[in-house]
Amino acid sequence: MALTGGEIRLERSHEGRVANLTIDNGRFNIITMETRRVMAERFAEIDANKDIQVVVIRAEGEHFTSGGDIAGFLEVEPIDLTDLGQDITAPARSPKPVIVAIDGYCFGVGLELALSADIRIATDRSRFALPEMTLGMIPGSGGTQRLARLIGLSRAKFHILTGKRITGQQALDWGLTSHNCADAEELEKTVDKVVTVMLGYSPAALRTAKEVLDRGVDGPLYTGIELERKAYSMLRATHDFAEGVKAFGEKRVPQFQGR
Repeated sequence: MALTGGEIRLERSHEGRVANLTIDNGRFNIITMETRRVMAERFAEIDANKDIQVVVIRAEGEHFTSGGDIAGFLEVEPIDLTDLGQDITAPARSPKPVIVAIDGYCFGVGLELALSADIRIATDRSRFALPEMTLGMIPGSGGTQRLARLIGLSRAKFHILTGKRITGQQALDWGLTSHNCADAEELEKTVDKVVTVMLGYSPAALRTAKEVLDRGVDGPLYTGIELERKAYSMLRATHDFAEGVKAFGEKRVPQFQGR
């Protein structure tokens, strides 16, 4: 059964192990303040559910999203905008792997949402942009920082300061996305393949790898290596690692339990 609210549907698939969040708000899937709030609520539900191992975010229709409800920003007090990015960047704080399936426009806060996820898979026709400069504004939900870290400071400056769109091929070449698909049908098949692979792995190992990557990449190399070493040692004591080693020796598929 699907849960709806704030133009977001939450459905479960793969025997309840995958949470599917679908943005559904008209042709361009505008992200309203309500959408932001519900996104955070949905992730709170997902993060608390031990049965869910992977999250997929997608959108209904021909475009992922053209961005936020521009007129709505003038209805919010400036002081309240200081926490603007907390809701929409919930994927970054989730301990579970988050995949975003992108087709068509991925602009403004929609791109910031995608940037806060772990894996972005798109189509050739996808277009990415942070066009806030055209409104006399800058990205406010992590866009400046995450884009620069993904595609490099020089490219990020150019595309943010000019508002110029990034093509699907550029996004792939620069590491903004991990896959380019010919169309929406291939996009769904590719996402499902990635999900299926992840469901075959230890949830504890996936969660730990995500944390080590996210926390280590912004610090000095020696700090990241130390974090990795300690995480490796911790996983050595898990049931899943013992099962993985045993299954390898017995030449069978491991049965991971997430502990």
